Amino acid sequence: MQNVLTTYELTKDYATRAVDTVSLEFKPGEIHALLGANGAGKSTLCKMIAGLVRATSGSMILAGRNYSPRDKKEAERYGVQIVQQELNLVPSLNVAENLFLSNLPHRWGVLKTRRLLDRARQLLRDFGLHSIDPCAHVSELGIGERQMLEIAANLSRDCRILILDEPTAALSLSETELLMQHLHDAKRKGVAILYISHRLDEVERIANRISILRDAKLVGTWPQNTLNQSEMVSFMTYGMDRPEGSSTGVPTPQQPTEVERLHSHPPQKADPLLILHRVSRRPRVQDISFEVAAGEILGIAGLVGSGRTELLRLIFGADRADQGEMEIRYSPAASVQTPRDGLLPLPQTPSQAVERGIVMISEDRKSDGLWLPQSIASNIAWSKFRGNFVELLRPFSSRPANSTAETFRRSLAIRCDNTQHVCEALSGGNQQKVVLAKWLHRDGTIFLFDEPTRGIDPASREIIYQVMRDLCQRGKGLVVVSSDLEELLKISHRIGVISNGRWMKDFQGPDFRREEIVAAMFEGYQNQGKTNVKENEVLQ
Repeated sequence: MQNVLTTYELTKDYATRAVDTVSLEFKPGEIHALLGANGAGKSTLCKMIAGLVRATSGSMILAGRNYSPRDKKEAERYGVQIVQQELNLVPSLNVAENLFLSNLPHRWGVLKTRRLLDRARQLLRDFGLHSIDPCAHVSELGIGERQMLEIAANLSRDCRILILDEPTAALSLSETELLMQHLHDAKRKGVAILYISHRLDEVERIANRISILRDAKLVGTWPQNTLNQSEMVSFMTYGMDRPEGSSTGVPTPQQPTEVERLHSHPPQKADPLLILHRVSRRPRVQDISFEVAAGEILGIAGLVGSGRTELLRLIFGADRADQGEMEIRYSPAASVQTPRDGLLPLPQTPSQAVERGIVMISEDRKSDGLWLPQSIASNIAWSKFRGNFVELLRPFSSRPANSTAETFRRSLAIRCDNTQHVCEALSGGNQQKVVLAKWLHRDGTIFLFDEPTRGIDPASREIIYQVMRDLCQRGKGLVVVSSDLEELLKISHRIGVISNGRWMKDFQGPDFRREEIVAAMFEGYQNQGKTNVKENEVLQ
């Protein structure tokens, strides 16, 4: 079978070498998985293929002809489409406009709105996105819904090559199943799919071939079913030194990690640290109450759009609630104490939440988590800025700030040359570690994690799990939202389920019943006049 795309010694240099002489072949009607730790060069390689960056050296052949796109539009003319980990939708436009931005129906320059909305509704129906209103602004959608929207837009176009960078990182189980169906349809049409994912069970299930990058170089390419997950992890991390001063290293595949041992020693019964009373912001969050104990990880499960992220944003003061109150109580083990016990209104701003000891690691690290043009050291130091503008005169090039940042760089294994490295030049996974370092430096009593391992490689994921475990041992209360149910089953002491904006049930670990949790995720959508979620979606 003739290759649809071949790369020859493709290389990209920045301050350091991001991709080093990578030669690969991609065949029509094939899902080719690309694996590697964060910073291994996966996303940079895909950006060169998609015309987003120019290669320093090397060449590409597309369908038997030289291929060197000057930009993304030229690549798209050749039939190369890409859905990046960091989405490229226009928040100020509505769903329909984003779906057909490059092909808006018009006459004499006037937009044909009715035709546009009809096309958008048809595409959303075909893709199974029944809950998304084509007239809604993209800024009103959650990250998972935006992810599905961009994937739908790209799959609706004819293409030779479809590049997906962590497409399921923010998707629920049902949405992931829906995506898999569409990928198999694209395969049957002869589309070559380049698939980047850190979810190794997905890779085992759908990939025809697997290529692994490590430290910017190609380790090798293997046919389907010739590598198990342990071998994949070994090839991705072999030769990676344990960071000096780190409290955790990369676990070998045969060893249980610390977080896997978590449930063998469940936390002692502790008093509630955070209590929420009837929190609402309709229609996404409706009358939710729960509590979190010191040293407990409360996982929150739910479908995309169920209200999980919106709930965390209300607790953190990023959005205003229609109603609701909270109690924050002291934890003897916590190093940061809240101003007082008792009933409080929900925070009105994130600053107010932080003063109460509540911090949030957001799912949207670029918009909400980091000051991208600034260095790692600056971002970490800014977390303790309290409005004293004298600090701005000698901000974050000081020795203490650099020393603090260097400590986090080593303990969290942030891959960079030094802490003056600007955050926008880091890979997505390393940016996530900087966000985590920032809030660990600021410290708090309640830690809210929204999709904490989205786009994170397996080795880095274990480091983040270890951080969570350390926080529990220090008496913190953790609330973790994740679209990966297997992750919640692994790390949580207790799991609460939100369905259609309502708190359905609590499930106590460690002996969770997965099928009961999945059933609860759909419960809020049942017996409605207009069903937002298909009940017959297959959940593997």
